[in-house]
Amino acid sequence: MPGDHRLDPHDERVTTFCRERHLATLTTLRGDGTPHVVPVGVTVDAAAGLARVITSRTSRKAGHVAAAGPAGAPVAVCHVDGRRWLTVEGRAVVRADRAAVAEAERRYAERYRPPRPNPDRVVIEITITRLLGSL
Repeated sequence: MPGDHRLDPHDERVTTFCRERHLATLTTLRGDGTPHVVPVGVTVDAAAGLARVITSRTSRKAGHVAAAGPAGAPVAVCHVDGRRWLTVEGRAVVRADRAAVAEAERRYAERYRPPRPNPDRVVIEITITRLLGSL
């Protein structure tokens, strides 16, 4: 339908775009409901239906997500590259277990570069509910 920008996560255009190096913005919600928008590196794992953002456990974004509890927080991650764009919407939780963090670091290194050491690293894991974009 005209104006419908929904994308299938398994669409090859999505896969290609998510392999290219693009920074993004992550939008979380503060306690008062206002948006908190920060630049991030993000990886998208269409097979698992997940997007991942690595960060420090003391970051505001991790705090906003953690405050939502086990049900997760609604978030959006948006990439823009000229006329091409992709927004990942979903529910996010913070994972601190070593296996989840290591997997997120591995994927980050593949898309961007090896992350600097950070003993306080956690991963914001986003269960994808919708992809929007123009690729």
